[in-house]
Amino acid sequence: MSVLPYYLSYLLPLLTLFGYYTGGWWNFTTLSFAFGFIPLLDLVCGEDDENLTKEKEKAVDKQLKYKIPLWLWPPMQIALLIWSSYIVNNKPLTRVEYIGLIFSVGIGAGLGINVSHELLHKRQWFEKLLAQLILSTTCYMHFMIEHREGHHWKVATPEDPASARKGESFYQFWPRTVFGGYISAWNLESKRLSESGKSFWSLHNMMIWYTIIPLGICASLGLLFQSLQVSIFFIWQSVVGFTLLELVNYIEHYGLERKMVGGFYEKVTPNHSWNAPFKVTNYFLFKLQRHSDHHAYPFRKYQILRSWEQSPKLPTGYAGMILLSLIPPLWFSVMDPLVDALNKEGQNEAEEKKIRKIK
Repeated sequence: MSVLPYYLSYLLPLLTLFGYYTGGWWNFTTLSFAFGFIPLLDLVCGEDDENLTKEKEKAVDKQLKYKIPLWLWPPMQIALLIWSSYIVNNKPLTRVEYIGLIFSVGIGAGLGINVSHELLHKRQWFEKLLAQLILSTTCYMHFMIEHREGHHWKVATPEDPASARKGESFYQFWPRTVFGGYISAWNLESKRLSESGKSFWSLHNMMIWYTIIPLGICASLGLLFQSLQVSIFFIWQSVVGFTLLELVNYIEHYGLERKMVGGFYEKVTPNHSWNAPFKVTNYFLFKLQRHSDHHAYPFRKYQILRSWEQSPKLPTGYAGMILLSLIPPLWFSVMDPLVDALNKEGQNEAEEKKIRKIK
C-alpha cells in the first residue's frame, strides 16, 4: 500500500504560495481547490470500502513511512505562518488578496488540526508534542483535552458540545461547540487535578498553559514584526482553521443519538458516526471519514482504519458536505430524512429484539 497519496494534503500550502505570487483573486485558489475541485474528484474517483487483511494490517501498522507525512506537517505549518505574517507586514495587499490569504493559510491550519487529531491519539510523547505545536498555531490547544477526555466519552449525547443535534444549523452549532468545548476542557482538567490532589492554580493545570501559549504566540508575532496587523492576521487564520474543524465535527455526528439504557448511555457503536468512503477526501484527511472505526478504536492508526458496512453513509465526502452544511435549508433537506430513516431502522431492530425475548 503506497503512502504517496497521503502527501496530497501538502498541495494546499503549495497552492497558497501559488495564489499569492500570482496575485489578485488567485489568492482564493486554495479555497476553490478544497471546496470545488476536491468534491468533484470525489465523484469522479469514486469510493473505497476495502479493508486490509489481518496480516496486511500487522505489516502496515508498524511501517515508519506512514508517520512521515504527519511529522512533516508541524514545521511546514509553522513556516507557512511565519511566511504569511511576513507578507502581511511587508508587502502591499489589496483587500481581496488579504482575505484570500487568510482563507488559504486558515485552510492549511484546519488541515493541521486534522493532523494533530491523528497525533494526539498516539501514545508517544513526541507525537503528542507535535500535536500541541500544531494546535498552538490555531488557538485551539484545549482540543488536546476536550477531544480525548470529553468528546470520545460523550459523543452522540446532549452533553457533548461537538455532536450536532438534528435540526441544529451549523451557525447555531458553532458557538455551542467552540465555547462549550473550551469550557468543557477547563472542567475536565479541574476534575483531573482534583482527583490527583493537585492545585487548580498551579503549573500542573494544562489549561492555563493551553490558554497562555497561543496568546503568547499572537503577541510574539506582533512584536517580532512590530505590527498589530500581524497579530490580527494570526487570530483570523486561527478562526478559519478551527471553524473548518468544527464544520467537520458538525458533519460527523449530526442527528445521531445514543439511547439511555438503565440510566446510562448505550455503548458507542458504528451507528453513531457518519462515514464517507470517498477516496480522494480520505487521502487528504488521512482516512478521517472512516470515523466509526476511529471511535471504536481511538489508537488505531489512520492507515489501517476500517470501513464498517453498518455505519451511516454520507451522500458525498466531507469536502462536499461542508459546502452543503453552510446552506441550512439544503442541509436539512438532505440529512434529516437520512437521520429519520436511521432512527426508524433502530426502532424496528429494538422491536424485533423485544419480540425475540418474548418468544
